[in-house]
Amino acid sequence: MSPAHGAGGPLVVVAIPAHDEQELLGRCLESVARARELLLIERPDARCRVVVCADACTDQTAEVARSRGVAVVESTARAVGAARDAAVAEGLRLLDGVGWPADEVWLATTDADSQVPGHWITSQLAMAAAGAQVVVGTVEPDGGELPMLSAWWQRHELGEGHGHVHGANLGLWVSVWRMVGGFGQLRTHEDVLLVERCRAAGVEVRATDAHRVLTSSRRDNRVPGGFGGFLRELTDGLD
Repeated sequence: MSPAHGAGGPLVVVAIPAHDEQELLGRCLESVARARELLLIERPDARCRVVVCADACTDQTAEVARSRGVAVVESTARAVGAARDAAVAEGLRLLDGVGWPADEVWLATTDADSQVPGHWITSQLAMAAAGAQVVVGTVEPDGGELPMLSAWWQRHELGEGHGHVHGANLGLWVSVWRMVGGFGQLRTHEDVLLVERCRAAGVEVRATDAHRVLTSSRRDNRVPGGFGGFLRELTDGLD
């Protein structure tokens, strides 16, 4: 499968789960907007829908997203897997009617506390055109204390064929997402488990460092066992 061509161009959904992210969501959406703009410069005929799922939010997350002109779907699941799936479903609904099957849509996911590079979408689509069905990208902490950063880098070699999975930097065909049952009603590790199911199904997975994403170096957890908790464990191990 090659990138879909609705009215001549690729079809893309960007799905972003968010739980009480009013402070960091704006910069995430700014970075996604730049990536979308680059896509449209290179492919003016592309269709790209950006959707935030405001999941069990008690702050102004949904309002921040709407003020940036992106679509919002609200959830009470308090589960990042369900939030990712809800954002995907809403993005597909918004693309409905372009005249091409939804399975020919490329899905790109990131997190509300992250910042994607300008070529984030175009890089994924280039890999999809070369045969990748799932593209697993890398992340690095955005700032933080030097001891924690040093410990993190000692445990992470970021390059082609790396062994990491992050929902903050993941792309795949909607057909694959559907085949493996989506992200599911999971509160943690929904990204890792989805990629494991893809590999078990014989899907072509490419792990790349070509479009690295910056993600928050905060150490409080928004999800059990999440990236913030991992960073806290690194820091605790230095005491």
